[in-house]
Amino acid sequence: MTATTDGSTGALPPRAASASETHSTNPVAAGVHDVAVRATQRATDFLLSRQDAQGWWKGDLETNVTMDAEDLLLRQFLGLLDEATANAAALFIRGEQREDGTWATFYGGPGELSTTVEAYVALRLAGDEPDAPHMAKAAAWVREQGGIAAARVFTRIWLALFGWWKWEDLPELPPELIYFPKWMPLNIYDFGCWARQTIVPLTIVSAKRPVRPAPFPLDELHTDPADPNPPKPLAPVASWDGAFQRLDKVLHRLRKAVPRRLRKAAMNSAARWIIERQENDGCWGGIQPPAVYSVIALYLLGYDLEHPVMREGLASLDRFAVWREDGARMIEACQSPVWDTCLAMIALADAGVPADHPQLVKAADWMLGEQIVRPGDWSVKRPGLPPGGWAFEFHNDNYPDIDDTAEVVLALRRVRHHDPERVEKAIGRGVRWNLGMQSKNGAWGAFDVDNTSPFPNRLPFCDFGEVIDPPSADVTAHVVEMLAFEGLSHDPRTRRGIEWLLAEQEPDGSWFGRWGVNYVYGTGSVVPALVAAGFPGSHPAIRRAVTWLESVQNDDGGWGEDLRSYKDSKEWSGKGASTASQTAWALMALLAAGEKESRSVERGVEWLAATQREDGSWDEPYFTGTGFPWDFSINYHLYRQVFPLTALGRYVHGEPLSTGKGG
Repeated sequence: MTATTDGSTGALPPRAASASETHSTNPVAAGVHDVAVRATQRATDFLLSRQDAQGWWKGDLETNVTMDAEDLLLRQFLGLLDEATANAAALFIRGEQREDGTWATFYGGPGELSTTVEAYVALRLAGDEPDAPHMAKAAAWVREQGGIAAARVFTRIWLALFGWWKWEDLPELPPELIYFPKWMPLNIYDFGCWARQTIVPLTIVSAKRPVRPAPFPLDELHTDPADPNPPKPLAPVASWDGAFQRLDKVLHRLRKAVPRRLRKAAMNSAARWIIERQENDGCWGGIQPPAVYSVIALYLLGYDLEHPVMREGLASLDRFAVWREDGARMIEACQSPVWDTCLAMIALADAGVPADHPQLVKAADWMLGEQIVRPGDWSVKRPGLPPGGWAFEFHNDNYPDIDDTAEVVLALRRVRHHDPERVEKAIGRGVRWNLGMQSKNGAWGAFDVDNTSPFPNRLPFCDFGEVIDPPSADVTAHVVEMLAFEGLSHDPRTRRGIEWLLAEQEPDGSWFGRWGVNYVYGTGSVVPALVAAGFPGSHPAIRRAVTWLESVQNDDGGWGEDLRSYKDSKEWSGKGASTASQTAWALMALLAAGEKESRSVERGVEWLAATQREDGSWDEPYFTGTGFPWDFSINYHLYRQVFPLTALGRYVHGEPLSTGKGG
């Protein structure tokens, strides 16, 4: 690999050529440290060049083609689908089809039934004929898997909108849920915020049961078109699943018995709840699915497309579109500027960019303006807690999250700002809010406190992904690390979080990763936090983690973990093709544990250097982030840049010191 300055912005002062640049192109011969220095500088230049003029960073957030398919179905339902949009979406969807005719939910993953059904229907909307080879292959596979009847509830809801499925054969979701008091099981605040934002509008859709004329039949996706939905056996009555199945049957029978005035009032209350939570940019929660369902729900209640709420909501959906150079159109499920920016700030600072560098200061300025200073849904459980968190997205004042807030504080601590008083006040608010969001078991979830009810996941309606937000090791670790940097390592609340983390360590020495894949992410989050909180590298928990990480290092020197570890941890834990982000997570843990001189670390650094592109970036087609473990996977396009730079920077410059406020 030869040295290059292509892509550099010139933001950093000129530097002397390293020995590796002047004497060798062989990473091993040049010495690992020199190779790391060169890779760090090139990655730094690349990341600085990608900052927006306003101060933020944002990489594409890639998920799967259900986002694109449902966008087309929404536009068809509203009568807004145009040929150009359909063709651009179809170009992207076709490009994601696998050789066997299916679509997967992550790169290299197996075909997934519901995703394949939705992709197929979207291509039909775009004009692809069912006898085309790629369509016939997809339809045959769908039939082999049980047809539409075996697809998840959300997929069948979309099909019911056009009469391709019967509403009567879907779980009942009454809008009267909006009236359930907060102490009652299955009230809307028992659901995680992402599920809550989706379920409330869907109660209106479920009550209305709309049907638009289908533009074509879908008989080819049924195992038996004459009997598309054969009855399914009920679970045992003594089981929770059986109990909720029978409850759903009762709700179906009671549907016509609900007084009309009560149902109308419930739908209007749900509509007010939805409208109150619309963000300034027209979206809901900064994520695409609730926006889609909210637009449909309000439309069914008589809001025309020119109503300001609807007009802004539809405009917000256009901002989720990413246009590719080939003319394809990909829909992001969400956008991650706050998360990407704080991680970029940490990476650059740890890589040696001066704390008062103009681009870091600009990023801090933008970040300070993003702090949320009004209550949101989280205040239902914490009514007396003053606001002060940060959200993940551009516009999402209702749902700040604990993980972002912790990382933003860590990022701001790395910047020498021209208004230190303003920074201190913002950090103080963020720390206070995070401490106030601690769950009763001592750990932290992502958005809410004690969001651990066992009932939502049992509902027949909830057959896809996580619908609650229990505490996780990765979020808790980030909060503990932040509190340690704030000089609060010995605070009783921090110690409770640490005790929870120690109790959550797996027998093999790893930690489960809820929001990143998977045990490599969890372990890469927890070890630096424990060390920041004062644990020595010799602590038994850290030694077990080091042993595990070393045991799962790939032969090429990198680390990787396939998403299948969420389904089969024994087979896949810590196993998968090496990726830049996962290699970086492992290195961050090993470096924190004092393993800089180990051969495992050197091999990991060598792998990062050897796989770095000429422009200073890395390629990473694999999905290393999660929305819902296994069910909804994410490829954060900036992960491949910020985490390797953080790891390389810490290898070259040493670990960041948790010296307390202002440290």
